[in-house]
Amino acid sequence: MRRLGVHTSIAGGLDKSVERARALGCNTFQVFSHNPRGWAVKERSQEECAAFRKLRHDFDISPAFIHTSYLINLAATDKVLLKKSVDMVTGELNTADALGAEYVVLHTGSASGDDPGNARRRAIRCLTEVAEAGKWKAGLLLENTAGERGDITSRIAEIAEIIDAVPRGLIAGICIDTCHAFAAGYDLKSDSGIDVLAAEIERYAGRESLRLVHLNDARGDVGSHLDRHDHIGGGKLGIEALRAIVNHPSFRNVPLILETPKKTEEDDPRNLALVKGLF
Repeated sequence: MRRLGVHTSIAGGLDKSVERARALGCNTFQVFSHNPRGWAVKERSQEECAAFRKLRHDFDISPAFIHTSYLINLAATDKVLLKKSVDMVTGELNTADALGAEYVVLHTGSASGDDPGNARRRAIRCLTEVAEAGKWKAGLLLENTAGERGDITSRIAEIAEIIDAVPRGLIAGICIDTCHAFAAGYDLKSDSGIDVLAAEIERYAGRESLRLVHLNDARGDVGSHLDRHDHIGGGKLGIEALRAIVNHPSFRNVPLILETPKKTEEDDPRNLALVKGLF
């Protein structure tokens, strides 16, 4: 069975996000564990966490993904920001374990005007600090980025460089965002371009490292470095490219999460139905 879901709201409580995923017919889903644009994190009650776990079990919705805060930057030059970022990653992993969520999805950060290699080394030091601070059941997934100015993980080799240097046990693998990959220069409109991405994943990280695909169309063209998601079939990637991706041997058994725009209540059901028609 294909695992297909969306990013659901936690308004009213984390357990409500499971109910929303169920109502949409999802069998996997992604959430923010708190406001992703703020540093403040409200401690979740045991009752709320227990309700989240029970509903997931009852509805057979698995795996569950927590997306980290947008404020995290493990590649920053500012030491205060680095400390806050390390603490936030640790907090997200603690929350994931309390909820029984399998994975935490992380954008490592931006070079802040520095050399990208230096910035990746800072990210490695930060993630090593997290790895040495504890052990979690939840695994960290590093997500590819769109290649905007300062990005340090828009290529698979760059993600693998970080994974290989961090102590084993913390990072469970990678998350590939189709919009980000396309914007970063992977020409996913062609079969050969999809093969290139799949081959790089296998070469640098191993096919088994791919644990999640964020399936999004793209508002920008290939190589545009524009991180703007679009509706399934409504962007520059297009429906046939997305069909080829979800049916490619390297992506066929990987959970899919849609992060497509949500302006009306009909957006998620429409995008989910379109993807189901691609399998």
